[in-house]
Amino acid sequence: MSSDFEAYEQDFGTITAEITNKIGRIPKLSGEEKTQLVLNVDKQLEEVRELLEQMDLEVREIPIQSRAMYNSRLKSYKQEMEKLEKDFKRSRIAYSDEVRNELLGDDAGSSESQLIKLREERAHLLDNTEKLERSSRRLEAGYQIAVETEQVGQEILANLHSDREKIQRARERLRETDANLGKSSRILTGMLRRQVHTVHVSILFFSLPLFIFSFHFFPQNALTTHIHLALFVSLAC
Repeated sequence: MSSDFEAYEQDFGTITAEITNKIGRIPKLSGEEKTQLVLNVDKQLEEVRELLEQMDLEVREIPIQSRAMYNSRLKSYKQEMEKLEKDFKRSRIAYSDEVRNELLGDDAGSSESQLIKLREERAHLLDNTEKLERSSRRLEAGYQIAVETEQVGQEILANLHSDREKIQRARERLRETDANLGKSSRILTGMLRRQVHTVHVSILFFSLPLFIFSFHFFPQNALTTHIHLALFVSLAC
């Protein structure tokens, strides 16, 4: 992580050096050339702001025991950035003596108060413009957060809907399983009853010849055998 921070530091140093050089040139220019240089510096300042944001994120990932040193370095870079922005603001409304004389011509002395007034008006306009830009950035950031929050909410609702469908399908499967178990239980009970009935019939079928044989060859024991057979059949049924 510290290597990434140091890479950002190098980029910061390179870009801010270029900005400092260009800020010093702005008051010496006029017209379209000055406008283009101002736009160029403004773009580079935005790049520096993004670098500072990246450096801030990197510092948060650095272990606590080393974080204080990097926080101190980041703080100094932010202060340098504030100074650059102030210098840039002054350079946009400042003119070198050569440019001022070129703009005012022979009336340079008498128009000094008008130039001061114009400078104040431009400074005021720049202040308002910067305030609008900051407000616009905050609104864009707020809108982005709202969009992301809405997306997260939609994902949560979709997950809840999916979970509800899964629960409903699980309940349906449980009902089907319960119904199948009840049906299986009834089938098994019927099969058991038929099996018991078959066993009883088989016993009766095989016992009847024995009774007939006993009655025919042992009539003296026929009554006893008849009673035993009747008891056995009643128990079997």
